[in-house]
Amino acid sequence: MGLLELFGFGKKRKAQMIEAIKKGAVIVDVRSPAEYMGGHVDGAKNYPLDSIDKRFAELKATGKPVVFCCASGMRSGMATNQAKSAGIEAYNGGGWMSLNGVMQQI
Repeated sequence: MGLLELFGFGKKRKAQMIEAIKKGAVIVDVRSPAEYMGGHVDGAKNYPLDSIDKRFAELKATGKPVVFCCASGMRSGMATNQAKSAGIEAYNGGGWMSLNGVMQQI
């Protein structure tokens, strides 16, 4: 496993993430509220990383996959790993600006 795969990146995972988005995945931005207010993916929920575990029951109850994003992909990678451990289908969308670009192409 390469470094990219460790953080939820890679061609296969990206394709799976895009399919999840097309099927209505929940987008969660794990940055601070101040960072989120500076710009975010349209429709994204803002659940900061330091309290993301308190939101897992809510996210699980949606029955939808979750795509996490942040500024660079590091925090969203941590959130993705935590969510997967909690039994949630989760994807690391990386930085919010690049995820926004992906979503505009869908």
